[in-house]
Order: sequence, then structure tokens, then C-alpha cells
Amino acid sequence: MRPGAYNRAIMYTVTGQQRVAVIDLGSNTARLIVMSAVPGHAYHLDDEIREVVRLRQGMTARGLSDEAMSRALVTLRLFKRFCDSTRVDHIIATATSAVREAHNGAEFVRQVETDLGLPLRILDGEKEAYYAVLGVLNELPLTDAHVLDIGGGSMQISRVRDRRFLRGTSLPLGALALSERFIRHDPPAAAEIEAIQREIDSQLKTVSWLMERKKKDGRLPFVALGGTDRNMASMAAARHGYPLNTLHGFVLRRDDLLENIRLLTSLPLSERENLPGLSSDRADIILPGALVLQAVMDELEMESVTISVNGLREGLFFEHFWQHLVYPVVSDVRQFSVLNKARIYQYSKAHANQVRFLAGRLFKQLAPLHGYGRAEEELLDAAALLHDLGTLISYDDHHKHSQTLIINSGLPGFQPRETALIALMTRYHRKGRPRVDGFESLLVDGDETLLTQLSAILRLAEFLERGRNANVDDVGAHWDDETLFLTLYADEFPAVEIWEAERNAVDLMGKAFGRRVIMESTAAPGDWRAG
Repeated sequence: MRPGAYNRAIMYTVTGQQRVAVIDLGSNTARLIVMSAVPGHAYHLDDEIREVVRLRQGMTARGLSDEAMSRALVTLRLFKRFCDSTRVDHIIATATSAVREAHNGAEFVRQVETDLGLPLRILDGEKEAYYAVLGVLNELPLTDAHVLDIGGGSMQISRVRDRRFLRGTSLPLGALALSERFIRHDPPAAAEIEAIQREIDSQLKTVSWLMERKKKDGRLPFVALGGTDRNMASMAAARHGYPLNTLHGFVLRRDDLLENIRLLTSLPLSERENLPGLSSDRADIILPGALVLQAVMDELEMESVTISVNGLREGLFFEHFWQHLVYPVVSDVRQFSVLNKARIYQYSKAHANQVRFLAGRLFKQLAPLHGYGRAEEELLDAAALLHDLGTLISYDDHHKHSQTLIINSGLPGFQPRETALIALMTRYHRKGRPRVDGFESLLVDGDETLLTQLSAILRLAEFLERGRNANVDDVGAHWDDETLFLTLYADEFPAVEIWEAERNAVDLMGKAFGRRVIMESTAAPGDWRAG
């Protein structure tokens, strides 16, 4: 059993904090995630364990094989013991296509509850699709979309409308199921690949609503999740030196998918297992899943697909986390994503909000100089709330730690380019000349100037709040061709703030906006150096 990366954040001690485990017994893989959560307030992935069980392997008309059930029981027993030993408060356990389709599936579920005391809920195909969509909608800011989830035993295609699950259909097109039915050679023979493609096309034609909706709605955003899709994205990311350590919002393009398929069809298993970005234990079954993704992209006439890291397990968790809402989906996933990250890394709320306020005031007043709008303001706003996250690790170089925390775990709801810019702003909120080194592949023309100007505003706002006491109530800006005048509104002369800003922020501000910077205060200085 291979535990996932252990990355525990230290959350505020808040009434109602709990540890929630979700167990997903799939046709190919059993997974356990453990979330630390205060429902409706903040959550964090504490731990993850993944074990290849191959529950569908050897399945016949009589049902699951004894060997497969034995593997599953051993794994579930270990999952249960792990939850007990790590003091999990609430366990949500489900099984999907292999168990629901097996003649002896209900018997297996009874055995799990009798032997382990673990109630295992069997999800039907539409519920499996529903929970996957819940996971996606709490990660991506979608209104209308098609969502594809490719598992080991089945695939689910769903329609999202107005940020709600509209409908979903499950088809027996999982990577493991198709591999067992059609593949006999290594690498797969051309006739085997053709047979898989015919089966996929035949099954997709049964989804009448998909064809009707495509004609009516045109090309909607297309999102994919599940092990196959994440591995396809991971292979492309490895090939291109993708600079983020998360696939939140990664865009997989058709040419990269086709290159992955070319490698999977031409290389023997011994070489496929070593392909960068591909989990070695999926190398023998992933090709049919990749062909499913290709077929759905063809059907929807899409040149790319956005990858969701969230899926079924997260959807089950969010039903618990947002149980107080009418529908368990947050209305503004970007806003909550930033707040959630700030909370789990123990941000200083008063300080961060004051920096946010001052940065926002400067951004709006300087709009005639920089020419940016709401989209760029939202990035600055996020960076202002998150700029000091790294102090949880160490005050020394905390600006670098802030960048690392964002790059490693990402920001659900934000595109990769936006995540990179927010992370870079936190990196340069204290010192240094803003640079985009290492992130060029995500950025577009003009982003280096954007980074410089937003970082300058954020840095100035940070040092105008250097005393962490909101001494500077507001800031006003006006300028001529040579000088940028900044008026600080304060009850008492902001000596510390002016001193720190002149030492650390004025130079970058001047370079960013092409003017020398002069600061003045509405509060008279008096003899502030005395005493």
C-alpha cells in the first residue's frame, strides 16, 4: 500500500473541526482520502492512500472472483484501521461499477459490513456521475459544461447547467473493463484497437441527449477527471516541463492526447511503465481509457479538455462539507478558494484585509496609468490575502514559502496562468525585482509588465501596513508626467510606514509606473523622531 504525499496544514482551532474520510472502492483502484474540515469554513486534504485492487479482474456472470474480493477486503480492512488509528470522525465509504454490476455485489457488501463494521454504499451510474460533478463544480468556475469521468469499469458523461448537475449517463467503457475484453497482445494489435474504437462509438451513440444537446448548445466547456484523464494530462505536463505541481485547471490539447496514444500503442509494457507522467500500475490498462477520451472529444468537436483534480471522492466530501446549503456547491469557487487557503495556513486576517484594501485603492486610482480591469484586480486581491502564508513555515524568506505553498497545491477556480501570477506576486511582495523565470510557458505577452505593476502596488500596500495596526486608513494618488504623489490618510503621522515604504517599495513603484514617487501624510509629522 502506497500512501500519498503527506501534506498536513495547521488550521485554526475552530469549533466543529473534524476529520472526514472518503473511501472509494473502484473497479481498478481503491482510494482513501482524509480531509481536515470545519464544514462551511475551511478544508484541507490531510492524507491519501491508493491501492490497485483490480476488483473487476476475473469477474464473470457469477460475479466478483474470490481472489478479487479477498484483495478488496484486505485493502478495506487496512483503510478502516488507518481511519481508526488516526482518529477519523466520519467515514463515507462507497463502491461503484464493479460491485453494482456483479451478481454477488450485494453479498460482498454484506460481508464488508459484517467483517469490518464498514457500511459500503453502492452508487448507481447516475449517482456516480452526480458526485463527480459535485467535485468538479467545487473546483472549477463552470456554468454550463460537459463533464467526463473515466474509471476502471465505467465512464460517466454528464451535463452541467447553471452550476447544477442536469443529467448523467454511465456506460461500460472503463479502462480496465475494455482492456480485459479486447486486449491480448503487447503492444496491442491494430485489430484490438479498432475493436475498442468500434465499441466506444457504438456505446456513445446510445446517449441520445448528448447528441441533441450538442446540436442545441454548441460547444460547451469540456472537463475530464479520473485516473485516465489525469494521467493523460500528467504525461503532457511532463513532456512540456509544466511549472506547477498541481493539475488544477490544466488544459490537455488534442495533439498531446494523440501523442500519448501513439506512445501507448507502439511501446511494449516494459517501456510504457517508464513513460514520464504515467503511473506505472496503469500502463497495462490505460490505452482504452485514452481512446474513450479521444472519442468523446471527437464527438463534442473539442480541441482541448480542462482537467479537474477533484472527482467522485471530493464530491462525496463536499456533500458533507456544504450540507447546510440548499445545493452543495459554493456559488463563487474562486473567492472561496482564496479564503480557504488563507484560513488553513493561518493568515493574519486583519493585516491581510488591510493590505488588500490599500492595494485595491491604489489599483483603482492608478487605472489610467496601468489600464487593467476587474480580472487583474481579482489576481491582486487574491495575492494580498495570501502574501504572508509562508510565515507558517518560517518568517525568514516567507515570501518564497508563500509562492511554494501556492505552486504546490494550486488555487481551485483559477487558471494555471492566474495561479502562477498570484504566486509570483506573493514571492515579490517584500523585495526583489519581479521576474517570470520558470513560468514563461504559462504566461502571455505583457504578463511581465503586469507582474511588475501589480507587485509594486502589493509591496507598497504591505509596507503602508508595516505596523500591522491599520495606521494608514486610506491612500490617495495623483500624478503628472514626472511624479506620482501619494497621500496617506492617517490619524497620527505614519512614521514607520513611510520609513519602510521609502526603503523597500518606492523604488519598484517608480520603475513600474515611470515616475518618481513622493509620499505625504495628512497627519502632521511633528517631532516624531524625538524620544
